[in-house]
Amino acid sequence: MASTSVLLVSLSLILINIITLPLLSTAISSCNGACKTLNDCAGQLICINGKCNDDPDIGSNECGGGGGSSSPPPTTNNCQPSGTLVCQGKSYPKYTCSPPVTSSTEASLTLNDFSEGGDGGGPSYCDEKYHANSERVVALSTGWFDNKSRCGKMIRITASNGKSVTAKVVDECDSRAGCDAEHAGQPPCRNNIVDGSAAVWDALGLNQDLGVVPVTWSMA
Repeated sequence: MASTSVLLVSLSLILINIITLPLLSTAISSCNGACKTLNDCAGQLICINGKCNDDPDIGSNECGGGGGSSSPPPTTNNCQPSGTLVCQGKSYPKYTCSPPVTSSTEASLTLNDFSEGGDGGGPSYCDEKYHANSERVVALSTGWFDNKSRCGKMIRITASNGKSVTAKVVDECDSRAGCDAEHAGQPPCRNNIVDGSAAVWDALGLNQDLGVVPVTWSMA
């Protein structure tokens, strides 16, 4: 009888330990952190094979070139997603912020057609006008666009080949909304996007077929 009681007590302790084990953290993970979905990863990171890592599609470099480093993203960049938007079955992060602007701000340069009937749908947000592909103009992610404060201002973009060009800010690359007629069906922009015209890509000597390339930018 005594041995049966001891066994019951032991089983009870085991059950208590199992029940009181901490649940898997729902906190946003940094480089090499555990993840199951895109939303589990911080900043520009995505979930690859159960661990947060750089996104090869946008060329993010928070983990040191996609090497899976355990180092967290820079502490100066506290920009986190403000939610998600599901578009055609895929979940996209939404941002109201962007990384800090410096004298050499890392970004992903994308290609945009600012002309009527082009990629953006409507006219540019800053001046309510369309712009020819021959104009060196850009749209900035919501955080960098900063509620129109950079409208009409010039920025300098530098490519990895060493070439640089100045371009005028005429539009916002919306990081908060998308997948609707107003945004021509496109998902929300990442928070580190400089969306450049064909003239910008040509001036930098870049292949437009790439679609996305890493660059740096600053105020001109």
